[in-house]
Amino acid sequence: MSSSAVSFAAQNHLRFLDELKAFLRVPSISTLPEHKADCRRAADLLAAELKRIGMENVRLVETEGHPLVYADWLHAAGNTGGPAARSSSAGWKPTVLFYGHYDVQPPDPLEEWISPPFEPTERNGNLYARGAVDDKGQVWAQVKALESLLAAAGALPLNVRILFEGEEEVGGEGIAAFVASKPPGLKADFALISDTELFAPGLPTLCVGLRGMIYTEIEVRGARTDLHSGMYGGAAPNPFVALTQMLARLKDEDGRILIPGFYDGIIPPSTEELAAWRSLPFDEEHYRITEVGSSKLVGEPGYTVLERTWARPSLDVHGIPGGFTGAGAKTVIPAKALAKVSMRLVPGMAPAKSFALYKSYVEKIAPDGVEVDVRLIHSGDPCLVPVDNPYIQAATRALREVWGRDTVFIRSGGSIPIVGDFARHLGLPSVMMGFGLPDDNLHAPNEKFNLKNFELGIVSLIRFLEEAGK
Repeated sequence: MSSSAVSFAAQNHLRFLDELKAFLRVPSISTLPEHKADCRRAADLLAAELKRIGMENVRLVETEGHPLVYADWLHAAGNTGGPAARSSSAGWKPTVLFYGHYDVQPPDPLEEWISPPFEPTERNGNLYARGAVDDKGQVWAQVKALESLLAAAGALPLNVRILFEGEEEVGGEGIAAFVASKPPGLKADFALISDTELFAPGLPTLCVGLRGMIYTEIEVRGARTDLHSGMYGGAAPNPFVALTQMLARLKDEDGRILIPGFYDGIIPPSTEELAAWRSLPFDEEHYRITEVGSSKLVGEPGYTVLERTWARPSLDVHGIPGGFTGAGAKTVIPAKALAKVSMRLVPGMAPAKSFALYKSYVEKIAPDGVEVDVRLIHSGDPCLVPVDNPYIQAATRALREVWGRDTVFIRSGGSIPIVGDFARHLGLPSVMMGFGLPDDNLHAPNEKFNLKNFELGIVSLIRFLEEAGK
C-alpha cells in the first residue's frame, strides 16, 4: 500500500492512540442525567478535532437531548451528491455521510472491571475502557482516516459529510428527528458506519443486515397503594405475580414467541446466504463458552445459532424494577410492578405492526384484578443492504488489500436504527465497516478494542475512501 495517507497514519499511530485515550476519559454516559455535561464535553472535543484536521462548517446541532456533531468537506467534483450530479458531470465524485456515536453505556457493575472504566489501559494487545469499541474507538478511527488523507494530500478523494450523535445508547431520538426532516446538509450517496465487528480475528467483514427492535415497558397496577400481605394477601391482586404470569406466556419453553401473527411476513435468508454462513469459522461450543458463558445454548429448534441471532426474531426481559428489594424482610404487596421488554425484528417485520400485536396480546392475557399499560420506548427498522452496490464493492476491495483475505458478508443480531432512517428518509445505502471483535464486551465490564484492529481500521477506512473516490 503506497498511499501517502497510509504512511502518515503509520507515522502518527502513537499520537492517534493517545488522543483516543483522552476521548475515552470523558464519561459521556447518555442515559444518566448527571453526565449531561460530559456528553456535551465529548461533542465539543469531537467538533474541535474536526476543525483542527481541516473539516469545514463544523457545528453542534442541538436536539431535545444531547447535541449532534456536524462537519463537511465538499470540494471534490459533483459535491451536491445524488443521481443528477452523476449524470451531469464526467468528473463526478460521490458524497459519503459518516456516522458514529460518542455516547457510551453505564459501566456498572464497577467491581468487575480489572482497570477503571474511564481510565484507558493497554493490556494483552487491547485497549480497555468503556466506549473503547462501542463506539468511540471506531469514531476516532474515522476521524484519523480523514486527518491522514487531508494531511497527506491537502484534499479528500470524495466529498464528506459527518453526523455524530450522542444518544445512540438511549434510542437516538434526536438524530432520528433530524434525519426525518431531510435537511439539505445530509444530501449524500451513501453512509459509512463503523459500529460493527469482524466475524473473527483477522477476517475482514462487512455487515449487510441488522435486526430492528422495539423496546417497551409493561406496567401492571393492582391496589391503590402498597398493602400488608398478612392482612390482604389472598384477596388483593399482586402486580408482580400477575406480571410474571404474563411474561411467562410471551414465549414457550423452546423460545418461540407466542404473540399471534408475530412471525407473519418474515423474509428468510436466501439459500446462498445460508450456505455462506455455514462456511464461516464458527464453533457453537467455543461461542457458548467464550462469548455466552452459560451451561447450554437455548432458542428455537431447527435453526443454527447464526440463524437464531441474525435472521429470527427474539424477545427478552431486561429488568423488573420495583417492590421491596432491600436487606431483610418487608411483607408488602406492591401497588404496581414494571418490566422492561424488547423484541428484535428481522426483514419483513415492521416495528409499528409488531408493537401493536404485542400490546394487544399482553392486554388480552392480563389476569383479573389488575390494569396494564404497555408503552413503546423506542424502535428501529430491520435492514438488508444489497452487496452488489458499488460502495460495498469498493469496501470489499479495500479490505482485501489491507487484511490480505477475502471479505465475508454477515448480518448482526444487534440494531443500528439510524441505518433504517438513512434508507427511509434519505435513500442512502449504508456501508457498515466495523473493526470490533465478538469478545470485546460491548455493554459489559472490561470493554476493549484490539490495538491492531484500531490501526488496521484506520488504514482500511483510508483505502476505502480512496477506492470509493474512484
